[in-house]
Amino acid sequence: MADYRKILVLLLEGRSYRDVVEVAGCSHRDVARVAQEVRERGVSSASGVSDVELAVWFPDGRRKVSEEYDQPDLSRVLASMKQNRHFTLLLAWRRYVDTKDVGKKYGYSQFCALFADYLRSHDLVAVLRHEPGRAMLVDWAGDTIDVVDTITGEVTRAVLFVAVLPFSGLMFCRAFADMKSPAWLDAHVQAFAFFGGVPQIVVPDNPTTSTHQTHKGDAERVVNARYQQLADHYQTAIVPARVRRPRDKAAAENAVNVVNKRVIGYLDDDMFTTLSELNDAIGERVREINHDIRRADDSTRWERFDTEERALLGALPDAGFEDVEWKELKAARNYHVTADTQRYSVPFALAGRLLRVRLTASTVTVFDGHESVCDHPRLTGRKGQYSTLPEHVPPQHRNIDGLWSRRWFTDRARSVGPATVTVIEQILDAQTIEAQGYLACQNILDGLGKNNRERLEAACQDLLNRRAHPTYSTLKRLMAAIDTDMRKPRPVAPAASTRKHGSAVVFRDADPDVYVRDASHYARGEESI
Repeated sequence: MADYRKILVLLLEGRSYRDVVEVAGCSHRDVARVAQEVRERGVSSASGVSDVELAVWFPDGRRKVSEEYDQPDLSRVLASMKQNRHFTLLLAWRRYVDTKDVGKKYGYSQFCALFADYLRSHDLVAVLRHEPGRAMLVDWAGDTIDVVDTITGEVTRAVLFVAVLPFSGLMFCRAFADMKSPAWLDAHVQAFAFFGGVPQIVVPDNPTTSTHQTHKGDAERVVNARYQQLADHYQTAIVPARVRRPRDKAAAENAVNVVNKRVIGYLDDDMFTTLSELNDAIGERVREINHDIRRADDSTRWERFDTEERALLGALPDAGFEDVEWKELKAARNYHVTADTQRYSVPFALAGRLLRVRLTASTVTVFDGHESVCDHPRLTGRKGQYSTLPEHVPPQHRNIDGLWSRRWFTDRARSVGPATVTVIEQILDAQTIEAQGYLACQNILDGLGKNNRERLEAACQDLLNRRAHPTYSTLKRLMAAIDTDMRKPRPVAPAASTRKHGSAVVFRDADPDVYVRDASHYARGEESI
């Protein structure tokens, strides 16, 4: 539609038709219509003509056409889209077309254009002015990254915690195995350490790890006790965003979007086997976001934080916050207690006892009554891991430490003898992959040396003297030869004498121990009767 006021102003300035067409971007016909009204009404100044008068002089023919169409309830469409994130304009248009009104229906493209015009004047957004050092916005990123256990092949979906200082835009990101309360609190502790200070308020969403309803169905929500303890320790306040008001923490939503694109998007094709390895990769990506990417004002997030916000953060407390959880656990027969699917050793004398266990984000402490028994670093990641202190192992179990390892085989060979140790080491050193020699070592130690360690040690020494290649078959033959050579012959006993006293003549051979009868002894006849 032509801008009739602009045309009017240009004509009253004495411009030609051609100039008015070029400046106002209208047709000659529009200029002629305005010039005619000016002559008929004697208009001398544009300021004396109101918008209402212009609308009467130059009626919009499109309005008459639009009256023939049923007008959609765009306010209801906007409300539906806010309440239901799955509600689309296509669905709204189909419902509009299906109504039984008698008027014409707009097409889908025109329906979308009308909705866009409606948003410009009705869905207005206020500009939030953030003060430096005042707030830290936190949230979980919606997307995850897979962590594959190399032993079991189990895939864990790691979730990403995101914290942002909205004034400078400085971001912190860290991966965790779950979104439970210990991970939530530990993420805050690491975020404060990363920023090097504490903001005045922390603005989370409303997950169950941060707030809860005092009464079911009640709109009132209160901060969880543990979360409040964290806030008290760091001298900050927890101010959750309003329910279903994502614009209250728009900076966090934007940070999550950046993480999804520049962290998860970049690392999606890589494979990670531990959370530590994943967090190292995330740290590199976050450093690039904070230090290298320049924004519209030609500054980086880190530059603005370092110059304008860092000094306004509160100081970190001397001691870090640790979320403490107490449990009563029974030490199993293998002198380990199981806490959160991980196993921690206790002195073997306490097996079968009921013990008190204190769990924090970093340590596990076991108490027998009020006496501290031991401390372990807390295990994370794959379930069923063991943390075993050497002093907790009974003497009869200490020889199995490091089962199926080089040290385990050499320790067992040492109980046989030094030659056996050398042979075992030669077998392991000859393998491209050391573990490929474990079976041969076990066959030698358990098969050949189980019942006769002395013979195995002698065979190993003989093999070393011969400089032969150490194998199970070679040692077996050497042990058999040693067994034959060491078998002593029985001493020779003299045969029993058959001499008849007073009758037979006995000839003595050169050997005094040999006796031979003459032929008369065997003669038959009267003389022998």
